[in-house]
Amino acid sequence: MADNLFDLTGEIAVVIGATGTLGGALAEGLAAAGAGVVVAGRNADRGNARAKSIKDRGGKAAFVSADASSRESLAKARAEIEKSLGPVSILINAAGGNDPKVTVTAERPFESIALADWQANFDMNLVGGVLLPCQEFGPAMVARGRGSIINIASVSAHLPLSRVVAYSASKAAVLSLSNFLAREWAPKGVRVNTITPGFFPAEQNKKLLFGDDGSPTPRTKAIWGHTPMNRFGESHELIGACIFLAAHKASSFVTGTDIRVDGGFLSQTI
Repeated sequence: MADNLFDLTGEIAVVIGATGTLGGALAEGLAAAGAGVVVAGRNADRGNARAKSIKDRGGKAAFVSADASSRESLAKARAEIEKSLGPVSILINAAGGNDPKVTVTAERPFESIALADWQANFDMNLVGGVLLPCQEFGPAMVARGRGSIINIASVSAHLPLSRVVAYSASKAAVLSLSNFLAREWAPKGVRVNTITPGFFPAEQNKKLLFGDDGSPTPRTKAIWGHTPMNRFGESHELIGACIFLAAHKASSFVTGTDIRVDGGFLSQTI
């Protein structure tokens, strides 16, 4: 039994946000563990490229067009996936980001943030990032009595980070919603957990972390100083936690849990 704890052969995993750095790494890792991976997103070029990358490594993958902000689009995608590949047993919600318009700066204080911009950030990280995909894929899992949903949170969900106030608040809401769903769906065989990444360089935060010459910014130095491992994470370092939570044998009694992959960032205050 132990040899098969992390085997995902026969599982169909949908990764929303797999065209990004972290979501892409999770898609690659799930495929390497045997799952058939659906790269779901709006950008067909990047989605097909990610699926090809997985297949070039011997994995099973396909791109399916889906707009996470539209329940209608997600319903269409689910129907297409179930028809061509079979029922979805794993859902990874890895889409999201921070809109610069809600990043607090000296020129843009907190009180100047427009409500529409604040709402747009919540729509991206909470509504399209978790709520709508769970509403669309979750009930089908509940009907079959089996499923694993993994939502990507953030260290800023636990301790708000300076400047990215809307992002922090929306990611805190992701944790709360995930815990609610874990409680609601646990008796029906569907597990809902979160992964909290620490600091992983990606396109969305590159300008905050590095100067034009590639040198670390003061913010990067502060992050490293607050991270006991004194470095950024690498995208592949999220894969183990994801496979554990996705594997129905390995984590069959795990729901409502948040796994921190942060180099110790949340283990200290100063």
